Amino acid sequence: MEAMATPAYVVDARDEWAGTVSGTVPWFLYAVLFASTSVIVGVTWDISWHRTIGRDTFWTPAHLAIYTGGIVAGLTCGWLALRLTFASGKVVEAERAATVRFWGFRAPLGAWVCIWGAFAMLTSAPFDDWWHNSYGLDVKILSPPHALLAAGIGAIQCGAMLMAVAWQNRSDAMRARLGHLYLISAGLLVVLIATLATEYLQRWDMHQSLFYMVSAGVFPFMLVSTARASISRWPATATALVYMGFMLVMLLVLPLFRAEPLLGPIYVHVTRFMPPDFPILLVVPALLIDLAMQRLGRGRDWRLSALIAIAFVIAFLAVQWPFADFLMTPWAQNAFFISDRIPYSIDPAFQARWFTLNKPDNHLASGLPIAMLLAFVSTRCGLWWGNWMSRVQR
Repeated sequence: MEAMATPAYVVDARDEWAGTVSGTVPWFLYAVLFASTSVIVGVTWDISWHRTIGRDTFWTPAHLAIYTGGIVAGLTCGWLALRLTFASGKVVEAERAATVRFWGFRAPLGAWVCIWGAFAMLTSAPFDDWWHNSYGLDVKILSPPHALLAAGIGAIQCGAMLMAVAWQNRSDAMRARLGHLYLISAGLLVVLIATLATEYLQRWDMHQSLFYMVSAGVFPFMLVSTARASISRWPATATALVYMGFMLVMLLVLPLFRAEPLLGPIYVHVTRFMPPDFPILLVVPALLIDLAMQRLGRGRDWRLSALIAIAFVIAFLAVQWPFADFLMTPWAQNAFFISDRIPYSIDPAFQARWFTLNKPDNHLASGLPIAMLLAFVSTRCGLWWGNWMSRVQR
């Protein structure tokens, strides 16, 4: 029986590539990481804009930050594809060995993903403007144009991860720096995922089974897949810290700028930008993920998945449950934990929700085992994806 051909993007390209490229991180990796950062800063700022000012105009600074990131990623990766397809020279030929062919053009796999993401983002821009002009404010985060935008943003962030991990996998001299870029890009993707899941991760729902089921179904995949493909010792912890650090920076910076509502009805007097909610405490289960993966290593992924699933849910419940109680106390109503900030458009009948924690639901006893099952599936898929990423070299 004929052996199955190895996909081009996992073929070892080090023999042709090694020794022909300088020992510095290429500028386009920084450019794509900048694009990923600009996009997620713009998304977080845009949500704050809607909660503080309302729907203003398409040309808000937050929108410009989002689409600047898409343009930078698209142009950078487009230039890279043209250079690697048409340029000549020893260095280019060596770099071309670490690319994937698409429609006759050559570029790294991550660059193609970024290019698709840029097209999706730019397509969503006029769609989103038309949607707001036709239907007004979004009721949910994932309206059709926002879903397309989120897909494009996710593609750019995944592309940044793939470009960094491919260079990491075939580089010796720059592995540490490339590994750091990879973890930063992974942490920014966690920010996007947490933002998309915001409606299920609200502060007042942290004693509800759905909160833990959604968290268990979403976050282990990202933390475990990132850790499996990383060369760092504490990759899941670092990824969680990037997520929490980014959210804390935005939480502290946004309220420094003045802003007032421009769209009625106005129920709450707001004079500064609304910050995002305090980040959930992912760093504790992430630390246990790193410890479990160091202890069991590779080759025992089913057992590792079960161990991580149980550890994730128990650790997350142990830290997030009491922290939810704390967030509802006067001690959390300050500039750091920001539990006292309410968007201007919240009806007075619902304002008490910002200071009231929903009681545990009747399905908590059955919900937590379901959360563990979801964490197991999420972890097992994450290990599979991480194994694939650890082989990508193009």
